[in-house]
Amino acid sequence: MTDPILYVLIGVVLTLACTWIVRRTFAFQAQEHDDYVHLLPELDLRRHLNGTMRCQGMIFGPTGRVSSRFVAIMRMTWDGNVGSMIETFVYDDGTTQERVWLITVHEDGRVETEANDVPGGGQGRQSGNTLGLRYRIQLPEEMGGHLLSAVDWLYLQEDGTILNRSQFRKFGIKAAELFAVITPMEDEDA
Repeated sequence: MTDPILYVLIGVVLTLACTWIVRRTFAFQAQEHDDYVHLLPELDLRRHLNGTMRCQGMIFGPTGRVSSRFVAIMRMTWDGNVGSMIETFVYDDGTTQERVWLITVHEDGRVETEANDVPGGGQGRQSGNTLGLRYRIQLPEEMGGHLLSAVDWLYLQEDGTILNRSQFRKFGIKAAELFAVITPMEDEDA
């Protein structure tokens, strides 16, 4: 009688171990900065995230369906290696949100970020045409107030457009994914 239970437990453990290995090896969050070190054009946040930018994107829920769309205006200023970015979001349901980021770029490419809804800040690194960040984000109470782990990658394109893909997880399970396109704006368009 204990043999079938033992076999089921071994099967569960092996399934969980295989799932963990696949996630760490082949999934989105398995990307490493060294994967992109030779790709051009080389991303420099101080140059490519500077001034006023338009960000258009969508958020996918845990089932992969679009749950929200948004447009944001991002205003970025730099004082040496320290930047301040104000993001103003307008979602497709009419709600708005503002986030202020403080971004520090170190000479070795490391990046540190701070925002009010990012407890403990974020850590990342510029490498080749990318920026990879990891942080935890606190959702607003009206969205459940959950604390999610985020993996955020920015990919610079030849024309200066930045593609942004982010995944948000709770207890290791994907809760949401974001895809956005960030483009510079002329001052008169802002």
